[in-house]
Parts: sequence; C-alpha cells; structure tokens
Amino acid sequence: MRATRGSGAERVFRALRRSVLAVLGLQLALAVGMSLVDSYRRRNKKPKPFPTTAPRTVELGAGSITTYTYGRDLYADMLAAIEGAQRQVLFESYIWKGDEVGEQFKQALADAAGRGVEVYCIYDGFANLVVSPLFKSFPPTMKVLRYPVYNAGWRFFDLRRYGRDHRKILVVDDAVGFVGGYNVGTAYATEWRDTHVRIDGPAVWDLKRAFADFWNLNRRRILGTSERPLLLEAAAQWESRIRVHRNVPRLWMFPIRGMYLEAISRASRNIWMTQAYFLPDQDFVDELVAAAQRGVDVRLLVPLKSNHVVADWVSRGYYAQLLRAGVRILRFKDAMVHAKTATVDGTWSTVGTANIDRLSLTGNYEINVEAIDEDFAQSLEEVFQLDQTNCLELTLHEWEARDLHRRFTEFLLTPFRPLL
Repeated sequence: MRATRGSGAERVFRALRRSVLAVLGLQLALAVGMSLVDSYRRRNKKPKPFPTTAPRTVELGAGSITTYTYGRDLYADMLAAIEGAQRQVLFESYIWKGDEVGEQFKQALADAAGRGVEVYCIYDGFANLVVSPLFKSFPPTMKVLRYPVYNAGWRFFDLRRYGRDHRKILVVDDAVGFVGGYNVGTAYATEWRDTHVRIDGPAVWDLKRAFADFWNLNRRRILGTSERPLLLEAAAQWESRIRVHRNVPRLWMFPIRGMYLEAISRASRNIWMTQAYFLPDQDFVDELVAAAQRGVDVRLLVPLKSNHVVADWVSRGYYAQLLRAGVRILRFKDAMVHAKTATVDGTWSTVGTANIDRLSLTGNYEINVEAIDEDFAQSLEEVFQLDQTNCLELTLHEWEARDLHRRFTEFLLTPFRPLL
C-alpha cells in the first residue's frame, strides 16, 4: 500500500516537473524566436533621420557642462580631446566596436601613448565578444584592461562578481571628462539617438576617481600582481551642484536607484524621463504612479522598437499601471533612443549609463551624473521636447484595446523581468 502511494506521488512529481520544464522551455523558445525574427526584420533596413540638437554648453559653478545628442558631434570632441592630451587619458567603454569609428579611437589613443601620454583603457569582454581579436591587439605603450566575461573564479556563488562594466567614461588631463550613454562605434555616430555630457571643471575629478577605483579593483587579478595602482591626488576643489553616483557591485553599492527614487518622491511639477530599456521594480513604478496621482506631469520616453525586442515586450507589463495613473508614455520612432536621462521640476537632472532595469540598478558597474542647476535642466527639457516631436504617444484606450496574442505573449514573458 505504501509502495503504491509512493509510486503515485512520484508520478505526480514527475508530471509537475515536466510541466514546469515545458513552460520554461516555451518561454525561452519564445524569447529566442522573437529575437531571431526581429533580427531578420532589421536586416538591410536603412536608418531614417531623426531630430537632434547641436551641442549646448551651460556654465555650472566653477566649470561647465555640455550636452550632446548626436554621436558624430560627440566623437569629434572626444577625439579632439585625446589628440590634445598632454599627460594622461583614461578611456572606458562598454562596447568598443572594431569598425571605422572604433579604429579612429584606437589610433588616437595609440598616438597619444606614442608621444608619452599615460593611456589607460578599459572595455567589457562580454560586450565585445564579436569584435575581432585583431582589433583588440594594442601597442605595449597603452595600458589596457579587458574586463573578463566571467569574473567570479572559484567564487561562483558570489553575486557581487557578476556585474558587467557598463560605464562609458573619457577623462583627459584632469581638465575635461565625458560620460553618458554612447558606446563607441560607427552606427552610434549617426543611427542612434543617445545623450552624453562633457564636464569641464572640478567635477572631472569624480569621473577620474571612478575610473581609477575600477582599475585598481581589478588590475592585479587581470593584469598581474606587478601592475602598479593608478594613484590620484585629493581633489583641490568640490563642485557642490554636481555629484557623480557609481554602482559598484563588488562592494554592494547601488546608489543610482536611490538617487532616482528620492528625486521622484520630491517632484511637484514635472518628471520627464528618457530610457532605452524601462524594466523597473514595483517600488519604482509605485513612486511614478504616486507622483502622477498628486498632479505631477510625468512623461516617459522610450523606443518604439529597441534593439532588444524581448526587453520591449517585458517592459510593457507596467504600462497599464502607469497609464491609468496619468503617466504619458511616448515612443520614439525611426531610431533607437539609447539615452538614460531625467529632469525633475526644472532644477534636478541626471545623465549617465544606467538604465531603469535590474541589471543597471542592482547588477552592473554604472555611473550617472546628478546636477542641481536650472540652466542644465532647461537644456535637457529642450532636448526632451524636441524628441517628443518624433514620438507616438501610447494612450490608455490603445493599450487596453490590444489583441489577445499580445496580452498572452506579455504574460508568458513576465518571468524574465527579474533577469533583465
């Protein structure tokens, strides 16, 4: 009798296990299939023009900050800064393509090192797996750190060692720093709508410190125990209206999420946010909903179709809550909008590398600039208003009228939320 009961329980367990595996397999197959279909549809598609603003500089304390919304403008100024370097260049990029633009940066950095400038470079190994190994061969005069694809070693259980290096930083001679959403590659120069800033003045030191801390945290294990640390002098001056926030998973530090939530909770007039991938946690959604319900003008600008189709579908699971609360959802067309920016009440602003998703806010090495300045906020608001002219707004009626297969696909992809 006991054997029969045991056999029955085992059969039920096996059936449940097969059912769970089947569902997981279906979800994974759906995600892979959607990605393949999306890649096929994008083949041979010619990029379309989209509105951009010319670089705009505003004075901020003892320095200034310049906003870029077009890659070609940004790359020209970055390359000019490298070519004018006298003492040191710190360059860090999540993606560094081996194409025409990537080669221009590589050559400029090599030339700087050849004339005696200290050149330090960091790039993420996983993000550049498809880049030719020949491109990733650098002259010995350059110090290059390839952040490994797998960084946990024997400590596979240590979640602090799994974050990717998603930062994009350039610092030249302590005088000028660049940070924002732009990776380095030819397509990003003209086909993507992104936002980057150039910082001149005391706040550059914080970008340099962020680079040096990451370098020193990884140099021995990757470059060898003999590699000397990148040493910094203490900042002689602080710029109180600019703060640089860094996510450091190795140290379990994730301040960028808190920065956003605090700014949203204080908002009384408007929250205008542009995000490449919007996959927030429920607390983040609740703050946006609460702001909209107390009368704040909350607008979220996202791609109509991003370069990650699964992320698009998963993010839609939050749309109903936002739209019902009065949040406006604007979908940028004809190009991939990759910016990670926000302005609140015409005073507070942020530009950086962190997306509103789990990987960026609680997983990757990220960096965002936070500024308290009306002129800079106004410049970002003007960028937002121009971007809005190239958007299709999603209404609550349109969202609730979507067909059944879309609802089913969104439901089936819901388990991917904690992974993105």
